[in-house]
Amino acid sequence: MNAEGLLKMSELAQRSGVSAGTIKHYLREGLLGGDESIVRTSRNMAWYAPELVERVKLIKRLQEERFMPLKLIRGVIESDPGRMRALVELEDRILEQAAAAQEGERMSAAQARRRFDVPGNVLHRLAELEVLSPTSRGYDADDVAIIKAISRFRAGGYDEALGFTVYDTLRYREALAPLVEEEVRTLLDRLAGEVEPERAVEIIASGAEPLRELIGAMHSKQLLAELRRQRRR
Repeated sequence: MNAEGLLKMSELAQRSGVSAGTIKHYLREGLLGGDESIVRTSRNMAWYAPELVERVKLIKRLQEERFMPLKLIRGVIESDPGRMRALVELEDRILEQAAAAQEGERMSAAQARRRFDVPGNVLHRLAELEVLSPTSRGYDADDVAIIKAISRFRAGGYDEALGFTVYDTLRYREALAPLVEEEVRTLLDRLAGEVEPERAVEIIASGAEPLRELIGAMHSKQLLAELRRQRRR
């Protein structure tokens, strides 16, 4: 660094972990700000503010992890870079907690078959459809809950003889996809930058069970309403 604490391009690349060629591309795309962040001393020489290290890292992450085009990244960063960093940090905390939870106790396929009396071919097909996501260590807690639900459906008469198959689960997954997308967007928008990431994760975790109850109750209510509507037709 020079006496004013600015960085050479090579130093900016080293600290950010992003190549000088990529950083120069960001410069050409207008992603690194103007004169307040960059001091040009000649046509081929410039100094860069240390704050750009985090900015470069953020741009690279948005490219690689969110697959955002540079044009969109530029708009987001120019409008509110602090908020975007808060969003990324919150997402990281949520995913870290989810990963830690998934590394907990798992149930093997053999255990699942014995405990819930679900045929192996059913479990295999559910995995093929990506309704279940087992690893070499078995099923996580969410997978086990799905298997338990499938078992209860089958015990109650929802079986292949009446036309009920594993493919029926896709109806619910497809219906939930846009709802979950909107839910995540809303949660991140309302929590990022408003509370500390650890507190935001606690809030989201505390809402998991009430959300299941809410969705279940609303589904039951709408199911009865639809049956009554069908009867009046």
